[in-house]
Amino acid sequence: MIRLFAALVVLAAVIAATVITYAVATGLDARAQPSAIEARLARGVRSLAIPRAVRGRTNPVARSADVLAEGMSHYADHCASCHANNGSGDTEMGRGLFPKPPDMRQAATQELTDGELFYIIEHGVRFTGMPGWSTGTESGENATWHLVHFIRQLPKLTDEDLGHLETMTPRSPEEVRQELEEERFLRGETPAPTPPSGHSHSGAHK
Repeated sequence: MIRLFAALVVLAAVIAATVITYAVATGLDARAQPSAIEARLARGVRSLAIPRAVRGRTNPVARSADVLAEGMSHYADHCASCHANNGSGDTEMGRGLFPKPPDMRQAATQELTDGELFYIIEHGVRFTGMPGWSTGTESGENATWHLVHFIRQLPKLTDEDLGHLETMTPRSPEEVRQELEEERFLRGETPAPTPPSGHSHSGAHK
């Protein structure tokens, strides 16, 4: 019993030392990229955390033009600010997160099962910027399944699709202010508008 207690104390000390070393070495800087080891470990743990029964689920909502349109609208409103309209994750908000949002057009996301995508959207991922969007309702789950269909569509988006998404993505207060200033200037009511500050948080236009 004493040996077991001593072993647990040593293990706790090693874990604490590892955490402290990691914090000092990285400065817990959210702007940094995770190392390859961190990324593999995180993906492995996430996979283990998703129940097997959920991983094996297929999308119960039939794919259709209307379903994709609903998924696109949901994506524009809830996802594009971090994941970008094209799914690349290259946004001002996304670049400031740790880990960075994945490029959802790539295999690491597209090879996930429907059930895995559904679970991640519904429950989020702890210790990342990914929130859980579950409403606990059937309509909410249906909206998530629509979104799963749209995520599958990301690698195939056309310029026309991206242009449509641009019109649907919520604008930041900075963008609204800039537009109002431009309108007043065109009416001759004010001097030339000031340039954007570079800190818009919509980040979904690229």
